[in-house]
Amino acid sequence: MFLWLKAFHGVAVIAWMAGLFYLPRLFVYHARAAVGGELSETLKFMERRLANAIMLPAGIAAWGLGMAAAVSGGYFPGIPAWLWAKLILVAMLTGFHGLLVKHLGEFADDRRDHGQRYFRILNEVPTMLLIGIVILVVVRPI
Repeated sequence: MFLWLKAFHGVAVIAWMAGLFYLPRLFVYHARAAVGGELSETLKFMERRLANAIMLPAGIAAWGLGMAAAVSGGYFPGIPAWLWAKLILVAMLTGFHGLLVKHLGEFADDRRDHGQRYFRILNEVPTMLLIGIVILVVVRPI
């Protein structure tokens, strides 16, 4: 059962990460689009569908399947240091997801609180967290 949980956890993580990479990129384009214009309205639809139909279910599945795999793999009690560190980074990734949802609401309300440069920089955050998570899982340096 453990290997099946890990496999489906991996699939869920890939889907979640795809959304976490793509949504800030859509925000870059949205920040440049005219408020109320056709492009802005199209991006609103795309962003909402990405967040609600892909990112949210995949994020929930990644967390649930990951925790189930950890229990099935015997990591509880006595959680190893590498897993604690991974959970902290995944919690940060979840917070990043929440920040994207906040920005989604701002765009839905036609508010432009940040420019495209902000979203270009924000687009790098999930990459940095992913690198840390993968190193912790594969190399287990701690």
